[in-house]
Amino acid sequence: MNEIYMGEALALAKQAATLGEVPVGALIVRNGEIVGRGFNQPISRHDPTAHAEIMALRDAAQSLGNYRLPHCELYVTLEPCVMCTGAIMHARIAKVIFGARDPKTGVAGSVIDLYAETRLNHHTHVIGGVLADDCGQLLSSFFAARRGKTLVA
Repeated sequence: MNEIYMGEALALAKQAATLGEVPVGALIVRNGEIVGRGFNQPISRHDPTAHAEIMALRDAAQSLGNYRLPHCELYVTLEPCVMCTGAIMHARIAKVIFGARDPKTGVAGSVIDLYAETRLNHHTHVIGGVLADDCGQLLSSFFAARRGKTLVA
């Protein structure tokens, strides 16, 4: 099931790419139903907080009528950053499933692991590497095209 939902998140990431945004997509699932969707939009919205995860959290909160999202899972194509992780924890997301690792800003083990910090009051279960190659390839292709280079497969 993780691969199916990550495929949906990848479709959202592709929407971001069509807008010239870094291709990251996210969705929130509760009891097998998608309740929130988002993709990166900080450039087009002139909003540094408009990451895919934040947009999906906002959508799910509106759909469910609550800022707390217990029993929900968040699927995202790229390992969350510190900002998104804070929002994920405040929303009480039960599980985060991500695709590609982010060696520069990822805080689910790549740079640091905020999810393993026992002093925090909410603990979210994390699964990484779901469709990691597909997620990583989308990002690599986007940045290669931006630099004017063709990525060799």
